[in-house]
Amino acid sequence: MASQVNGDNVKIGIIGAGSWGTALANRLAANGYAPAIWDLDAGLIADLKRDRENKKYLPGIALLPGVTIADTPLAAAEGADIVLFAVPAQHFRAAFLSAQPQVKDGAIVLNVAKGIELGSLKTISEIAAECAPGHIFAALSGPSHAEEVGLNQPTTVAVASLDRAAEEFIQRVFMADVFRIYTNSDVRGLELGGSLKNIIALGAGIADGMGFGDNTKAALMTRGLAEMTRLGVALGAKRETFAGLAGVGDLIVTCTSMHSRNRRCGILIGEGVPPEEAKERIGMVVEGITTAEAAYKLAQKHGVDVPITEAIYRVVCGELDPREALNGLMTRPGKHEWE
Repeated sequence: MASQVNGDNVKIGIIGAGSWGTALANRLAANGYAPAIWDLDAGLIADLKRDRENKKYLPGIALLPGVTIADTPLAAAEGADIVLFAVPAQHFRAAFLSAQPQVKDGAIVLNVAKGIELGSLKTISEIAAECAPGHIFAALSGPSHAEEVGLNQPTTVAVASLDRAAEEFIQRVFMADVFRIYTNSDVRGLELGGSLKNIIALGAGIADGMGFGDNTKAALMTRGLAEMTRLGVALGAKRETFAGLAGVGDLIVTCTSMHSRNRRCGILIGEGVPPEEAKERIGMVVEGITTAEAAYKLAQKHGVDVPITEAIYRVVCGELDPREALNGLMTRPGKHEWE
């Protein structure tokens, strides 16, 4: 696999032309590759071909000349050494199955989206293994707003795979002076860190919308990280992954930035906007809402205490008012910090 990296013959297909898929397409083109990108939204594909700019999801950043627009998922995936999926978690299964017939043997299936599938309660790697167990899977995650990657602002993320050669291959293909990649063999931890932090970001936004300050946000982030780690370890992840880029790193950026649609959605909810309306106003997928439900159900299944996740889940599904949820969290019986 390593021998492919040194030439122009590395072929990359991208399924999903949202902000992140588009930013990564440009990143790869800047590195000298010619990624082909496709999206289910035919109107978006037509706009990309006409404007050479993703005005809907990544406005103001022109597509680099090396990026090609594919007409079908099969065309994007055909012959690719890396098939990158940048679609919401709830749509990954369908997107993967649509492209899978053209995913060649030995290709790396690289997921960059964050979330847990409702119903099955499976991570993206589990879905990929169920649908096509023969492919090499990798996940890329970390503190990485697409808007800033698109502007070539220095960013650092991690990639994880059970195949060390695949990790190192992805690392070499994506690495640049403004985009640094670390390898991490903990696929489960990388996936769960990137998914669970969206729940805490919703909570941070709700606290902002309610008018609270730094103390409240710091408490949510710190205790939220403890909760993410506790659930992640119970599900087979490594504890140290949650202290890294895909854990605390991604948590910081998502809880503090207005680029974060999870935080923005939370702010609206905290201001009194009903959750469904808040989600519609954001105009893009708010993964934290579906992940809150999936994580709460996983925690119940495995007997893990997740009070913050449960409170946020009950708020976004309309069972609790944010102030009731906050009061419930603050008045729980005292406990040792490391229990």
